Amino acid sequence: MRILSGIQPSGTLHIGNYFGMMLPAIELQERGEAYYFIADYHSMTSLFDAAERRRNSLDVALDFLACGLDPQKSVFFRQSDLPEVCELTWILGTLTPMGLLERAHSYKDKTAKGISPNFGLFAYPVLMAADILLYDSQVVPVGKDQKQHVEMTRDIAIKFNLTYGETFVVPDSEIRESVATVPGLDGQKMSKSYGNTIDLFGEEKAVRKKIMSIVMDSRTPQEPKPDADRNLAIQLLKLVAPAEVATDFEHRLREGGLGYGDLKKALFEHYWNYFAPHRAKRAELAANLDYVNSVLQQGAERARATAGKVLERARRACGLG
Repeated sequence: MRILSGIQPSGTLHIGNYFGMMLPAIELQERGEAYYFIADYHSMTSLFDAAERRRNSLDVALDFLACGLDPQKSVFFRQSDLPEVCELTWILGTLTPMGLLERAHSYKDKTAKGISPNFGLFAYPVLMAADILLYDSQVVPVGKDQKQHVEMTRDIAIKFNLTYGETFVVPDSEIRESVATVPGLDGQKMSKSYGNTIDLFGEEKAVRKKIMSIVMDSRTPQEPKPDADRNLAIQLLKLVAPAEVATDFEHRLREGGLGYGDLKKALFEHYWNYFAPHRAKRAELAANLDYVNSVLQQGAERARATAGKVLERARRACGLG
């Protein structure tokens, strides 16, 4: 089984990235041949600072390796180190209906939030399709909000195959419903675009302040909260605390007697302890950047070996070679 996933270097990674994409991807290393990439081309639709993109790309590499990505089990690379992806994007774009792109939820959501629309943002699903199809990917682990893009990739692949003959593997998405969408500090989906994130490797004081500032309702600690399962701190606690601990806090909140301040303190402590081993590993990697860069270079070489064959197959199918 070949697995493909990517993550944008458009800002500091947060726990929504970790639980929604990174952790499932790391676990999938044991189940098949995994291709994971830093989506720096994708970041160009919303990030326009070159130095920041370079810095973020390195940070993503450090974060992913620190959290358990194993370059012996996975092919890990920068998207922009493979020019094949841009050529395949154009080839696929010539068959992609405008109506398909106009229905993309992500484009509508981002422009509604004030992100300036551009061609790259609009054509994002075609580049994503090229990312997926270029490696004969069979499984794409994504968050619930990205499921539509995998479905669009399937539509594009099927149309190409019908037009030019069987060329591309038609992929499937894989979503873990329990963490498909991680809530942000305001209750919306956690996203850099919304400024509602908890950093994956944030500074202790800053993250504590963020978590303690989560807005709760005006009910007193003594009042029972029958809707405890919908409490934002409880939802986040379920991600970073042992199941029995999170269940106990939820029960205490539901019955009454647990203050919101104590709940948020517990959330911070469990968050901090959960990521402690990863913080230590990241510090080791940051002190050995030659190793990190060699991982990305070797990953790109391995990825190009696959991508070149798939692109050549597509070129021949549509009459370019």
